[in-house]
Amino acid sequence: MTETRTCEFDHNNNPKKNTRSTEELKDGFSGLPYSEVEDGLSRLPCFGVEDDKGEILEDEFSGLPCSGVEDGLCGLPCFGVEDDKGGILEDGFAEKGKKKRRICEMGRLNDPLVVLGSDIMLMILSCLDARSVALCLLVSCGWRGIASSDKIWSSKCEELWQGKTHLPRIAKVNDLSKLAVYSLSIMDGKRRIRKEDLYDHVWEFHFTEAAPEYWRMLDPYWNGTGRPLRRYFLPDGSQTAEPDDKIWGGHESCYSIVTSVLADGKIRAHYVRINRWPPMYVTRKEDWSWEISNNFCTYRSIPDADKKDGTGPLFLLH
Repeated sequence: MTETRTCEFDHNNNPKKNTRSTEELKDGFSGLPYSEVEDGLSRLPCFGVEDDKGEILEDEFSGLPCSGVEDGLCGLPCFGVEDDKGGILEDGFAEKGKKKRRICEMGRLNDPLVVLGSDIMLMILSCLDARSVALCLLVSCGWRGIASSDKIWSSKCEELWQGKTHLPRIAKVNDLSKLAVYSLSIMDGKRRIRKEDLYDHVWEFHFTEAAPEYWRMLDPYWNGTGRPLRRYFLPDGSQTAEPDDKIWGGHESCYSIVTSVLADGKIRAHYVRINRWPPMYVTRKEDWSWEISNNFCTYRSIPDADKKDGTGPLFLLH
């Protein structure tokens, strides 16, 4: 039977030596022998290092046995793993941090904005379509600063407005950035009709084929005697026509916009009502023009993109 030297502390907290057999120093859970040295406080295995006199070295901060290797930063025990040359390998967290920093540095050096500079990137982005430039806004703060430049979006706004019959009033506001103007113009092209849209535009009027023949014979759209009839919506809710309009006849007319909403907030119906005529449903064309119609007649807005202040409401509502 072999003897093993262990370290225990007396009532004065001084280490003392005694001997125990390996049979006595068995782990109560696994039945395997403990390590050669026990911790005097908890009687758990202690993997400390002995000094020249055979005493156990302790950590000067905690009083616990020292593993023999200190961290070079704070002097605390370092439980790293030694390499082949006896050096301490860094832990996994530090290695991952360095790896991330290397990846970030490589990504920064591969960033076209860093490599080419802002002036060249501005020229490149100016050649892209609006959707691609908008996606560049999401890359980084640096990219957003270039991709949101008014130099880029001024031309994009001109491309968007080209061929449009009406320009929104919001497009004429000078204090907004061109990126904001472009985005609000897209939103304006998808909204529902408002009262401002009715009285801001002049409307062409004609009967449909389903209308009575007598009315159609008075309509220049069908008999080819002149330009289409025109109708005018006024801000006070009334409607008028030109003095020589034979169909109008000088009678009074009023209009309103009706929107019915379901309990869940969805729009059930949205139409224009003129006098007691059947509801006139609204259509927005790709060129941003308006059309309101029913089975008997149709109204189409006349292009007026050259209006100085634009048309429609200033504040957008769906």
